[in-house]
Amino acid sequence: MDENRVTGAAREGVGKVQDAVGGLTGDRETQARGMYNQQMGQAENFVGQLCDNVREQPMTSLAIAAGIGYILGRLRIL
Repeated sequence: MDENRVTGAAREGVGKVQDAVGGLTGDRETQARGMYNQQMGQAENFVGQLCDNVREQPMTSLAIAAGIGYILGRLRIL
């Protein structure tokens, strides 16, 4: 398991607590910070999942990356 998944889950949990505390106290800044931390935690967790998938299936990941590169290259020509 990638460390990004662990820190992402922790940050998401902290964000949920901040969001709830901000909602209860009426502090919009704390609530906004909580929502931000939730989103950043989810993004970090996604990066960790992506890294895990690349480690488990390197050839598939390479083929997908090559396909995306090819498509982006073709779009640039048009």
